[in-house]
Amino acid sequence: MAVGEAVTKKRKSKVAPWTQALERVPWWALILILIGVYISYSILNSETYHDTFLFLSEGVKTTILLTVVSFAIALVVGLITGFGRISDNIIVYNIATFYVEVVRGIPLLIQLLYVAFVVVPLAVQGLNAAGSFLVNLGPAGFLAFVGEPLANVNIQNVNMLYRAIFGLALGYGAYEAEVFRAGIESIERGQMEAARSLGMSYWQAMRYVILPQAIRRVLPPLGNDFVAMLKDSSLVSALAVRELTQLAKLNRARTFRSFETYNTAVFLYLAMTLVLSIGVKVLERRMSGGK
Repeated sequence: MAVGEAVTKKRKSKVAPWTQALERVPWWALILILIGVYISYSILNSETYHDTFLFLSEGVKTTILLTVVSFAIALVVGLITGFGRISDNIIVYNIATFYVEVVRGIPLLIQLLYVAFVVVPLAVQGLNAAGSFLVNLGPAGFLAFVGEPLANVNIQNVNMLYRAIFGLALGYGAYEAEVFRAGIESIERGQMEAARSLGMSYWQAMRYVILPQAIRRVLPPLGNDFVAMLKDSSLVSALAVRELTQLAKLNRARTFRSFETYNTAVFLYLAMTLVLSIGVKVLERRMSGGK
């Protein structure tokens, strides 16, 4: 080993300092910057790229809205399901586990289609039935006032954007549940016991002692899931939601400019995901105490 280390040090000593500096250069980042500069220049100076960018910019707004709202709902679903996954109640535990295992075992695209064309129509039919039941109970009273709008809900009035939000939230809720479960279980059991010994109830101990520490630990993986959802939001183009990918398809169909269209779409997705990825790395560094 000593001979090998000596040979390695001797070779390094013969390497010019400027070559060592070149090895430390993040060439992948420079390539990305050059590509970004090229596309930015094209958007500013090429009429085709400029028109494509303007057409796709509306899709960026929808993509961000879709991702933010879906992820917020997924966090709530995931937190509730995460509690179910650590519950001592056998019924609650099995319901939560059933949801997690089923959703994680089905491709997200199939989930979106199933939610949009099966779950939502069934939910609307249930609302119609409940509304009709209330109207029949009290045709001229408060029950009729509540039931009549429910009885008149039309599936055609349920926007595909809402169905896509529900589908993404339902799909990612299962993954967030596992993130929250792992975060809660990573906290030492003695902290719960200490909180209970001070007179706190289970939920008080969870709220004031366990959850604050668990959320601090799960913030980085939650950030990674947010970036993943931003990319997976492109799947809702199968529902004809006018987000970035769908508008790219429409722009290509109306202009027959595949090169410019998908270059711009790739550029926009990369810009969003890289900014979010940098934010996640900064968050991870702060969570680890700046190490």
